[in-house]
Amino acid sequence: MWNFIKNREPNIHMKRLFEPFLSYRHFRTRAVDRQNTSSTGLYGFDHLKSPKGFQRFVDEAIERSSELIDYISGMPSSAEIIRAMDEISDTVCSVVDSAELCRQTHPARGFVEEAIKASMKINVYLHFLNTNHTLYNAVKKAEQDGHLLTEEARRAALHLHIDFEKGGIHLPCGKLDRVNQLNMDAHKLCREYGENIINDPGYVDIFPASRIPRQIQHLLKPIYRLTSGVSKESLGSYEDEQEKGFRIITEPRTLFSVLQLTPDEQVRKMAYLKGSSVPHANHEVLDKLINSRHELAQIMGCKSYAEFVMQLNMASSPEVVVSFLQEMSNMVKEKADEEFNTIRNLKRDVCGQRCVDLEPWDEAYYTTMMKSSAYNLDSAVVASYFSLPQCIEGLKLLVKSLFGASFDSVPMAPGESWHPDVLKMCIHHPEEGDLGFLYLDLFSRKGKYPGCATFAIKGGRKISETEYQLPVMALVFNFSRSHDSSIVRLNHSELETLFHEFGHALHALLSRTDYQHFAGTRVALDFAETPSNLFEYYARDYRVLKKFARHYSTGEVIPEKLVKSLNGARDMFAATELQRQIFYALVDQTLFGEQLSVPRDTNSIVAHLKRQHSNEKHVEGTHMHIRFSHFLTYGAATIWKKLCQEDPLSPTTGTLLRTKLLQYGGAKEPADLLTDLVGDGIVRYHNGGIVPDVTSCLEELKLLDDKNRHIGK
Repeated sequence: MWNFIKNREPNIHMKRLFEPFLSYRHFRTRAVDRQNTSSTGLYGFDHLKSPKGFQRFVDEAIERSSELIDYISGMPSSAEIIRAMDEISDTVCSVVDSAELCRQTHPARGFVEEAIKASMKINVYLHFLNTNHTLYNAVKKAEQDGHLLTEEARRAALHLHIDFEKGGIHLPCGKLDRVNQLNMDAHKLCREYGENIINDPGYVDIFPASRIPRQIQHLLKPIYRLTSGVSKESLGSYEDEQEKGFRIITEPRTLFSVLQLTPDEQVRKMAYLKGSSVPHANHEVLDKLINSRHELAQIMGCKSYAEFVMQLNMASSPEVVVSFLQEMSNMVKEKADEEFNTIRNLKRDVCGQRCVDLEPWDEAYYTTMMKSSAYNLDSAVVASYFSLPQCIEGLKLLVKSLFGASFDSVPMAPGESWHPDVLKMCIHHPEEGDLGFLYLDLFSRKGKYPGCATFAIKGGRKISETEYQLPVMALVFNFSRSHDSSIVRLNHSELETLFHEFGHALHALLSRTDYQHFAGTRVALDFAETPSNLFEYYARDYRVLKKFARHYSTGEVIPEKLVKSLNGARDMFAATELQRQIFYALVDQTLFGEQLSVPRDTNSIVAHLKRQHSNEKHVEGTHMHIRFSHFLTYGAATIWKKLCQEDPLSPTTGTLLRTKLLQYGGAKEPADLLTDLVGDGIVRYHNGGIVPDVTSCLEELKLLDDKNRHIGK
């Protein structure tokens, strides 16, 4: 189905020819050979031994790209044109992406500052490439002359042609100049939007410390204030004493823990209001971004930016997306209303007041209470079976069982890493050799990108008949080290996130495309999350969990009853969660949909959509839309049911996943890949576009009945 991912990173960058996915999720660079022990620079680039190396890194990329442009201007064969275009993309992206990864994760300010400068310089060059008529004409020639021999080459030529024209290269000079300016403005606004989220997460100070539950205190910063107290030495005189409290940084992960586990309603309310109203600067940034993107879309002949970006996606148009979401919203409403009443009634029972209402800061707390009560769940007990080292063993299990390969740590050359905690892993097949490399940056630290994301450092591509450029990825998490334990333990949701991001990594590491333009996750946006969502199912299946989830101190295998309880609790309020995600998607579509002639108030739009598609009250002064992003995706529930559920760790299952899905990246149409993998019943045609057949998902969430069956199919 169209699953909806959590807000891991802003989806804010334009998709264009040489910057197809310049979001936080997608990166390409070069890694050192696993046997190389000589000193190198970041990610294996010799230039990046010092911050100033970024300057030469950019210059060399521009020099090499210029050589390739000269070669293409001579109009070689169509195949050589496409191959050279792909090398330009790979060369330039290596700078763009390594600079962005450095900016997001490197602890040294000098490296970060030089990475920002490199990013600015290479982005100026990107605009030159995107408006280069020599390259555009060569691509059109390659597409039209009929001499490209492979389906992937023909698809690459088509996509390059479309991407050029999405950059406005076919427009008159004045309009092209305006498109270029709007694209540069949008790029700056997107970066500013993301930086504001990181730099202004908001905080509230809570006194005394006893108002904060012990199990989340390690997530918060202890603070102290002076209070007046009676001196023990002499009655009647006073002295200052220190009172301990906690500062809640209201970034999403910490905020959710506070809302889930804090009994004090006033603490929850303060945290919710602050976390839902920052960063203030993004009000203006978002308004400017909406206006810039709308003007861009109109110049390009589209009614809206939503229509503009739907090109090359399965759904094909905003109308297809919105009508499908409306159907889903109507389908889920009755069950979501029932769940809302159940939660509200629990609050009334606990509070002893029949007139009290359910507030937005209440839902997570009372649903957690109900789940724990219904299934006798203790978060500390659950986490005791998911120590981080054992969870990494779970990733190794998937690679070995499904793909017959190993997933082991390999040494890094001096200078390759950006922090002592970073690990480098290699997927190695006994017959095929090394398949790709993966950096793991697992722990939270000051100044680091605050979410969980997959960074594609280098896309795979065919260099010659005998040489293949291996893919390199980085997984970035922010797992917390507890103050009272040396062993990091994950909750079940964090385990699902780990498996989700690993699904993205596998998509890249196991793809074997001819062109890096299609490598791994470089696919239609509404298909990108399908493999990652599929691998979340592995984090819920007892047959998988029992092979690696062991108690951190006793070694006891996780009990099957506990796994059933976790899954039961997860599904308790499925309609409410699905309703929320539909609402998020509709916000995304509406803000960047058709514009009225009068200026639009984004706050009013979001409040109106919330009243239509959610039971959650809208609180004046809160603005959830200034720090969230959204994607839609297809098919994971159906793939699990039809292919994986019977024997999830079967080598046969792994072979099918690899050879019919993962290895193709974006080199084939997503709908064709999905149908070839599991047959009919995974996608359907709807109002001129392709939407998911959500039958399997609705069955899984126990939302399928006779009146909703037509929506599933």
